[in-house]
Amino acid sequence: MEVVLKYRGRAITAGDVVFIRTLITEHPGASRRILSKKLCEAWNWSQPNGTLRDMVCRGLMLELHRAGHIELPPVRQVNPNPLARRKAERRKPVPWLVDTTPLCASLAEVRPLEFRQVRRTWEEPLFNSLLERYHFLAYTQPVGEHLKYLIYALGRPIACLAWSSAPRHLGPRDRFIGWSAEARRRNIRFIAYNTRFLIVPWAAGVSNLASHILGRMPTVLSRDWERIYGHPIYFLETFIDPARSRGTCYRAANWIPLGRTTGRGKDSTSKRPNRSIKEVLGYPVWKRFRQLLGDIR
Repeated sequence: MEVVLKYRGRAITAGDVVFIRTLITEHPGASRRILSKKLCEAWNWSQPNGTLRDMVCRGLMLELHRAGHIELPPVRQVNPNPLARRKAERRKPVPWLVDTTPLCASLAEVRPLEFRQVRRTWEEPLFNSLLERYHFLAYTQPVGEHLKYLIYALGRPIACLAWSSAPRHLGPRDRFIGWSAEARRRNIRFIAYNTRFLIVPWAAGVSNLASHILGRMPTVLSRDWERIYGHPIYFLETFIDPARSRGTCYRAANWIPLGRTTGRGKDSTSKRPNRSIKEVLGYPVWKRFRQLLGDIR
């Protein structure tokens, strides 16, 4: 059957469009939110933890509406979610007062380190504030599945790590794994992307701290991801800007160089780079990662 649209890896056929039109007709008083939830239920479209993918479904229905395939009901209210506001209108994280006295100690003297997953906890604003103030990319709100970690030593925060869903298409990673397009569509959720890694200035003098944190992170992350999202993580990845860093701490923690990006974003309409070229590094969390990620059963 004819495919009229592809959205987030899902092919929408002419038959699907007819089904959605019928759904809208059968619920004339339903809002866009209600319709997306009903469509998710009809398609059994949910995350591994059982949560309906209604936000993704709403985006799909909006694309179909804009393309003229369906007619959605009028918008009833403006979404108050700050993620829906323009970037310029988003509030920056509120600064926190923290002890910035230099930590003059060896790694052995500050261990054991404490790893705290702080998303949706009272410490999340502290995490956001530290990234906004000290990371060269500042803080941006992740979307999709994501976790945030504060690392503590001697009762003080010394590092931040942010992890999120992996980009769907990434040449060096895809070639390294060797999976098919169908396997990638089904199993991309088993990869986590390290979007931010910060060692705070007062802990910068602790030798080997960054590589030690990266060495412990995979076990902690996969455990928490399965607890929160209902599925494990088999592979980790990150980008390094070669103009700024060689990613020495990642390499010391046995992360593998996979190659470089093309510098073309997903919306690029030419073969010319429209952003800086990054080096891609990866880390297999499971030894059988290729088999697990390539499985399409």
